[in-house]
Amino acid sequence: MLLALIVAANSYANEDPTAPLGWVNPPKAELQKPSYPVPTLQSIMCAEGSRCYAIIEQKVVAQGDVVNGYRVAAIHPDKVKLTRAGKEWQLALFALDVKQ
Repeated sequence: MLLALIVAANSYANEDPTAPLGWVNPPKAELQKPSYPVPTLQSIMCAEGSRCYAIIEQKVVAQGDVVNGYRVAAIHPDKVKLTRAGKEWQLALFALDVKQ
């Protein structure tokens, strides 16, 4: 008898008597990890004897800046090195050798 009472109380607790007919609990949303797409390199500007700057995602950035969650580790005349979470990406401009 006690077992029947426990089972009945448990099943009653699983249903909400005040809920509309046919209503079902919506599934719980899972937390999604934020996505960090690799930024796009548009240009690199270097002057003799000074630092290099890059245009990434329409912003002028220098070494040490952060763009879309990626830190600019180094800017070279031909490439930009980005880091995030211990990983490294190298962005390069397209080759200037255009064949016609």
